[in-house]
Amino acid sequence: MTPEQITSQFAIKGTVEGIKPFGTGLINTTYKVKTQEDEHPNYLLQIINHQIFQNVPELTRNIKRVTDHLREKLEAQGIDDIDRRVLTPVETLEGEGFYKDAEGQYWRMFLFIEGARSYDQLTNTKQANAGGRAFGQFQRMVSDLPGDPLYPIIPGFHNTEMRINNFKERVEKDPVGRLKEVKEEVDFLMERSEEYKKIVQMGKEGKIPERIVHQDTKFNNVLLDENDEVLCVIDLDTVMPGYVCYDIGDAIRNGANTGKEDDPDLDRVSINMDLYEGFIKGFLQETKEILTPAEKETLAFGAKLLTYEQAVRFLDDYIDGDNYYKTESPKHNLIRTRAQIKLLKSMEENWDAMQKIVEQQ
Repeated sequence: MTPEQITSQFAIKGTVEGIKPFGTGLINTTYKVKTQEDEHPNYLLQIINHQIFQNVPELTRNIKRVTDHLREKLEAQGIDDIDRRVLTPVETLEGEGFYKDAEGQYWRMFLFIEGARSYDQLTNTKQANAGGRAFGQFQRMVSDLPGDPLYPIIPGFHNTEMRINNFKERVEKDPVGRLKEVKEEVDFLMERSEEYKKIVQMGKEGKIPERIVHQDTKFNNVLLDENDEVLCVIDLDTVMPGYVCYDIGDAIRNGANTGKEDDPDLDRVSINMDLYEGFIKGFLQETKEILTPAEKETLAFGAKLLTYEQAVRFLDDYIDGDNYYKTESPKHNLIRTRAQIKLLKSMEENWDAMQKIVEQQ
């Protein structure tokens, strides 16, 4: 079915003027639905990637619970223009949160947030601080979500212990004969494997609480207004139980890297400590009252943890023959791996300073 046909299945207001592809997301296909009348909103229409998000009803329920809770919090605070401060799901004509077409594709719709912008990369400390405040505010506001835990839509998403065990099995099997060219990278990651199991182990032992965390804290998942002030956090598909250091880790890995995730020039890759500090300050400004001392001690480690985990995942896929990540060249996953290892080495060199920044907040 076409986006036009799908749109007619949702309870929208106004007359559709046009539907065009929107954004650069790699997981879900997104369209902007523009209406003719100024008094009616525009909409965001998405095809949900059912291969990744296999339980769409539970995914939809997660997002509805979170957005309803955030809306209640904002209303209680007397916030104006709430539709720009939280995602607003739009139901189908049948009152459902998604529509399944004849081809088996799942579609959903949100109100389009007008006057918002996002950036793919942090470029200054003001942006870093805003990103930290956005994800910290989100963390604080969902910390008292009532009811049962959210559904784990991707089990083990940031379970580094599980990722390491899978990696070890892949190395042993060497399915396409690539192990001989990556021995140095494998040795580097294996030597550190026990260290990076500790967050999952701390959780099992009850030393840190499991919380609702975003788990995909790239800066382009923060919407800002025309003055680069925070509006809201988007892309709530991976919001589910986890540990708070995951959100710090993924944000720093993505946003405070002086190079690219797949930078072939490793001299360009390092941690930008100014951006790291800006993000940490913003995040703890919003969360320091709700985090336990043990959680706070894991925040700096989270940056190393997620960088290590991503290196493991890229190298695992390379050894397996590039079956998971999209690649643009035969050695793309190996290039990614080496860039992540270089970033991790930079974090190790700056480790004392990274911890001190957290401790001083």
